[in-house]
Amino acid sequence: MKEYRTYTCNEIRLEDVGKKVRIAGFVQTIRDFGGLVFLDIRDMYGITQVVTSAKESDVDFASHIPVESSVSVYGEVKKRDEETINTKLETGLVEIRIEKIEILGKRTKNLPFDINTNQEIREDLRLQYRFLDLRNDKLKNNLVLRAKVLQFLRNEMIEQGFLEVQTPILTSSSPEGARDYLVPSRLHAGKFYALPQAPQQFKQLLMVSGIDKYFQIAPCFRDEDARADRAPGEFYQLDMEMAYATQEDVFSAIEPVMYHTFKKFSDKKIAEYPFPRISYQDAMLKYGTDKPDLRNPLFIIDLSEFFSKCSFKPFINRTVRAIRVKGHLSKGFHEKMLQFATSIGMAGLGYLEVQEDFSFKGPIDKFIPDALKQELLKLADLEKEDTIFFIADNEKRATELAGQIREELGKRLNLIDKDIFSFAWIVDFPMFEEDEHGNLTFSHNPFSMPQGGLEALETQNPLEILAYQYDLVVNGVELSSGAVRNHDISIMLKAFHMAGYTEDEVKSKFGALYTAFQYGAPPHSGIAPGIDRMLMLLTDSDSIREVIAFPLNSKAQDLMMGAPSMVKRQQLRDIHIELAIK
Repeated sequence: MKEYRTYTCNEIRLEDVGKKVRIAGFVQTIRDFGGLVFLDIRDMYGITQVVTSAKESDVDFASHIPVESSVSVYGEVKKRDEETINTKLETGLVEIRIEKIEILGKRTKNLPFDINTNQEIREDLRLQYRFLDLRNDKLKNNLVLRAKVLQFLRNEMIEQGFLEVQTPILTSSSPEGARDYLVPSRLHAGKFYALPQAPQQFKQLLMVSGIDKYFQIAPCFRDEDARADRAPGEFYQLDMEMAYATQEDVFSAIEPVMYHTFKKFSDKKIAEYPFPRISYQDAMLKYGTDKPDLRNPLFIIDLSEFFSKCSFKPFINRTVRAIRVKGHLSKGFHEKMLQFATSIGMAGLGYLEVQEDFSFKGPIDKFIPDALKQELLKLADLEKEDTIFFIADNEKRATELAGQIREELGKRLNLIDKDIFSFAWIVDFPMFEEDEHGNLTFSHNPFSMPQGGLEALETQNPLEILAYQYDLVVNGVELSSGAVRNHDISIMLKAFHMAGYTEDEVKSKFGALYTAFQYGAPPHSGIAPGIDRMLMLLTDSDSIREVIAFPLNSKAQDLMMGAPSMVKRQQLRDIHIELAIK
């Protein structure tokens, strides 16, 4: 019945001394002491030490087993000698005296890297041999944590009355913000399925269907460039939608789920919910980003109007943002910040230091009239020894640059508390923005309800219309994005018309929603926290690939499976495809 093992490698304890047991796993280390050979056997659950008899044949056999081979060991559990006790192992008080050891899977090739090393290994090599990389405790533990988090999230949603529904993977292409992955149809020549960028339309159609509260652990597919917090190709999110729900209803549903998840699976501090709400406009002004890291106590102020009264030409008719830093900074620190500023495209980084007598010292001091210096002290709430940094450019660029300078100052000054998860809602996103050609486009989610409804679309400046859109951010990472949905066909058509879509195009690209909304759609709202980003935060990983079992690399390649790959010509003929590669 138990052909390979009767215990896992982490189960054997003192109370098992004298028992005959069988374990199975990988040979992690071999220590040959001449007359005896000690082996550490590792499985998914832990490590057990086994030791040979002094019999020459046993010693010879065991000492020549290739490390990382898979073996089964049978023998009697013994208490370790005092000098060999290993308090670092849960099984460190016992060992198995080998009566029989069998190689189940022999390693016949050299290892491409040391699996149990703490040294850096090239990522491309790790991804090529991911099946070996996953034997490492760190990655294995990440996968175990992932499984536990997924189960916990499911239970949290079910307890709130959400129904888990799986939505299709093969669907139609629609413009949802990223490039689609397309799948050609064999049965319908010249036509393509698309892998869903998100279950967006299906979740809304479920609301029209009368499903009151839906969720799923949803795979999403987007052909976009990789980042540290973005996996190219495939990622997963906790997708949810609620009928007859407002923005606040969504917040009330998802806040306890996020709080309890992070509380259960991390030792870090988490502020109690409700999480703070920050408008998009305030976030961009005070933090220079719509995903602010609130652990950083620095904030940005606008001094454009103040510098319109000064003679410093680089600041005249420009947006000027400033950041106050408390306490004295060295000349070397200023020079390093200048180097950083030029590395991100700034011409320079102006600053002023406050002296003991509240005078200023710095490169632009002479350009500020004495009569205005007291005004600057009050505007920036400056005190003795404070330093204030200045960023000037057009409004969009000044906002971005100030955000980067704030982030860098926080890191260099060690202001960021790494033992806390700081959540916040970013709300009131603009409904529209202009693209590089000056055309109106959706700024966040095309399926969102504008604040003010149809009247706002018909009477307000499009760039001033706000939408019921919201992001949940934590520690500078956008964890989830959501919105109150546009369920009214007339509002939907008007919004898409303003973004350059005709009714026929809406009908063609979003046909199911277009039709469904004419059959009494309920108001509905939703959100979709990213599972992979959640796990990246919980494990303090630098890359999202550390929490995914088999990730693509930064160039969207699977180095282990060799994907993407060429296919046979007949396969292309079957799906009516002819390649024209230049």
